[in-house]
Amino acid sequence: MAVLERLRTDHAPALLAFERENRDYFAARVPDRGDAYFAAFAERHRALLDEQETGTILFHVLVGEGGEILGRFNLVDVADGGAELGYRVAERATGRGVATAGVRELCRLAREEYGLSRLTAVTTLDNAGSRTVLGRVGFGAVGSVTLDGGAPGTAYELDLALTSWATS
Repeated sequence: MAVLERLRTDHAPALLAFERENRDYFAARVPDRGDAYFAAFAERHRALLDEQETGTILFHVLVGEGGEILGRFNLVDVADGGAELGYRVAERATGRGVATAGVRELCRLAREEYGLSRLTAVTTLDNAGSRTVLGRVGFGAVGSVTLDGGAPGTAYELDLALTSWATS
């Protein structure tokens, strides 16, 4: 059984392996992180953990039974009772409900642990998997957006006061 954990220092080796193993898969769906991301991974990981201490970002990893990272589930721009949700799941874990389960658990944490009342998310128009996950969890489309790199997308919102997201 996979467990959603708050990002820690000791996750670094498994997280780097996750990002390397899935780089081509992710780059086909979202802009590539670039070589510099991998070259400076250790420094970036420490900087993100330092920033996480401020409470404006909350990073999580979905850890499999063998300690491998199956996904990243993050809350960024945490302020005024809301945050933006972002996630990515390993190619080998797709199609098994991993993303939906991870997003649901992060919604629970957002409400119960972090005291948030609403979440937003964005996805490209051609990312049917993400659109499906967001819909299953209860996010509603609220408008069109242009994502980094100029890709057209859709913005979504979820009111965490509603309980339907937990079982949808």
